[in-house]
Amino acid sequence: MSLSLVPYLNFPPGVTREAMTYYQGIFGGELTINTFSEFGMEGMPADGTMHSQLVTGQFTLMASDAMPGADATWGGTRVYLSFMGDEVEVMQGWFAALAADGRVGMPLEKQVWGDLYGLVMDRFGLEWMVNISGGQD
Repeated sequence: MSLSLVPYLNFPPGVTREAMTYYQGIFGGELTINTFSEFGMEGMPADGTMHSQLVTGQFTLMASDAMPGADATWGGTRVYLSFMGDEVEVMQGWFAALAADGRVGMPLEKQVWGDLYGLVMDRFGLEWMVNISGGQD
């Protein structure tokens, strides 16, 4: 038996391809992007992203463009994507890459519980928590 939780992100129309390509540049993995036209979706932007999936060795992210005319709720409900692990160099690299053109909310530093922890908002407005167990500062 297997179970996993896979974040499914929704971006403003026309942004998903850029965002998922950006995440592939940071996390690596295999990226698949399917457009509305590939599925014969009439009345939708032909090059809009109906579904995308980034599969890495550690996790999977999925995303799509919001449907045209959908109410923009960007910044409404706050959701964090949280990495927890002990791969210090990998996770420090991810944090640095997300912060490079994003904004650090809390620097990646040793916390009272003994782990390295930091919070960064990427250039698309998504917030990422990074907790490295047993990490060194």
